[in-house]
Amino acid sequence: MSKEYLTTYLNDHLMGASTAIEIVEQFTSEATDLKSFLEQLKADIEADRQAVIDLMARLEIPQSRVRRASGWLAEQVAEMKFAMEDDSLRRLERLEAVSLGIQGKLSLWRALYAASKIDDRLQGLDYETLTERARDQRDRVEALRIDAAKSALTLAA
Repeated sequence: MSKEYLTTYLNDHLMGASTAIEIVEQFTSEATDLKSFLEQLKADIEADRQAVIDLMARLEIPQSRVRRASGWLAEQVAEMKFAMEDDSLRRLERLEAVSLGIQGKLSLWRALYAASKIDDRLQGLDYETLTERARDQRDRVEALRIDAAKSALTLAA
């Protein structure tokens, strides 16, 4: 395994988790009806992010400041775009962005699990629990995303 590839891969996912946390925080301030759900989702994403940080620390992989800054910038651009939308479309697009991020995280856990069968250094994470939590997050967000799509995308009569 190339440590360079693993460094890039983990830093990319760390950036994605940080971006997702920022999006969820912004969303929580607007979607008061989803506040409890979003607070739990944020806590789950933070726990998953910490698992990546812990793995990186154990493998002596540094966190990339460039990727961290890129993630922050991406979230700022996304928020500017969301701000131009009406409430129902903004809700749909935020849920969709978070859903895509969760799908990426699910892919991360599956990829690391497969690689851990070859490289013992990647063992030590409970990939089964992490994968199940990602599936649960995806399913809960997907249900809300579909409801938001019904509101945002239905043509008025």
